[in-house]
Amino acid sequence: MDRLIYTAMTGASHILERQATLSNNLANNNTTGYRSAMDSFRAIPLNGQGLPTRTFVVNGLSGYDFTPAILTATGRNLDVGVQGKGWIAVLLPDGTEAYTRNGNLQVTPDGILVTNTGNPVIDDNGELVSRGQIIIPPDSQVTIASDGTVSTVPTMPPPAEVTLVGKLRLVDPPEDQLIRGEDGLFRTRDRKPVPPSTTVTVSSGNLESSNVSAISSMVDMISISKQFDMHMQMLQTAQSNDQQATQILASLR
Repeated sequence: MDRLIYTAMTGASHILERQATLSNNLANNNTTGYRSAMDSFRAIPLNGQGLPTRTFVVNGLSGYDFTPAILTATGRNLDVGVQGKGWIAVLLPDGTEAYTRNGNLQVTPDGILVTNTGNPVIDDNGELVSRGQIIIPPDSQVTIASDGTVSTVPTMPPPAEVTLVGKLRLVDPPEDQLIRGEDGLFRTRDRKPVPPSTTVTVSSGNLESSNVSAISSMVDMISISKQFDMHMQMLQTAQSNDQQATQILASLR
């Protein structure tokens, strides 16, 4: 009886954790460049005195789905979508480097090119130590090339030449070394910057959608809901068996 209750209880507890992961994925179904999280479950024995007669479930975040999503045309020059694998490097307040695929870029009143969450994009000057920010001159039209080169043209007459103001730092770190922070940005596990990639390209005037499959997530939600109900029924069965056993023992006294 004790084994049944313990197994059903641990299973139900981790099903709730799985439900939380799916709910978070569904909540970010429309988040630009979002990567869905994946869970994994395994049953391991509970060792102790005597035989390992009990098992409990261990739930761990197995990683993220890094499958590229669809690029949607926006027609906005400051929107860039990463084509295929790769990331845009941004600067965090503590001076470290993080990575995003949300290419909805903005220009601050000071002319700094930032993401829509306010993190400055890193100017790739070929050096890992002296990273800088990309400054956009006032009254300028911005163009971002496929290799991340940022150029501007003054919108005020007279006509002027194109000016190169910086280059997006595009990287392609090993996916198994990436972890996501609470701010939604990815970092390497050792928090060290990775070298720029010459193969990562971006598409100006496009944004990448989330790679969450709403249909699959909803089907999974229904499936785990049924599994949770099954565990609850097992607990009810254990309670009913315990009551009946108590009644039988009481009648034999």
